[in-house]
Amino acid sequence: MLKALVVAMRPKQWTKNLVIFAGLIFSQNFFHLGHVQISILAFIAFCLNASSIYLINDIKDVEQDKLHPEKKNRPLPAGLISPGQASFTAVILAIGSLALAYWLGSNYGYLLTAYWVMMLFYTFKLKQLVIVDLLVIAAGFIIRALSGAAVLDVVISRWLLVCTIFLALFLILAKRRNEIVKMGDNAAGHRAILAEYGERFLDQMIAVATACTVMSYVLYTLDPETVAKFQTTNLIFTAPFVIYGIFRYLYLVYQKKLGGRPEVTLLMDRSLLFSVFLWIIVSMIIVY
Repeated sequence: MLKALVVAMRPKQWTKNLVIFAGLIFSQNFFHLGHVQISILAFIAFCLNASSIYLINDIKDVEQDKLHPEKKNRPLPAGLISPGQASFTAVILAIGSLALAYWLGSNYGYLLTAYWVMMLFYTFKLKQLVIVDLLVIAAGFIIRALSGAAVLDVVISRWLLVCTIFLALFLILAKRRNEIVKMGDNAAGHRAILAEYGERFLDQMIAVATACTVMSYVLYTLDPETVAKFQTTNLIFTAPFVIYGIFRYLYLVYQKKLGGRPEVTLLMDRSLLFSVFLWIIVSMIIVY
């Protein structure tokens, strides 16, 4: 049962919360041991908090998940854990994560509370509203980025926040498209909101999100505040890695029919993972 509960917490999706470390890296505190420890604890708190929402979501959607070719194997729809066990674990995770967050700092505690409440509304209502569902998920990534800065009491660039919004939209739009392609006529039965989307509509939004992601990142590297902060204009040389990563992901979505699980796609595709690794290394060299 314990193993099933851990799987139900979706640890693979914790990669989304790595956005928290953006505040650590771009505030030039990566080699400050105390700040690293705080960021790690903040990451753990966010992961546990998100997992409580995943469990609540699985309890609510258990019948729909039984129709999905992959989600039917999750512990709850597969019958490996009961709704009661999932509910109890979700409550413990929520309380524990928020207690840790407020211990790390009240501002971080407020942000994590806002995230939990927002995602609770998303689970029960907002996920049924076309376009709003996308914006809520994107807002979740913004809260992650702000959390990483708030817990260290540093300021994050406005352009980096804009880039985070569009990157999140890019990933969730690609996920929606993959679900529609994979599920076909059964897509709406699994996720009702998919009836409001279509491949052409999603393709248009993906094109917009792609362009905006690249442009906002380029503008971030060229922003006078960024140049003044890091005392260099060389951050623009990290843009090719971002462009390659975006295009590689599009290739995986359109040519390989992947993208349904962004966290898995990132970890499984060596070329994409290598481009992210190079972006991190080059950014660290330039920033530090």
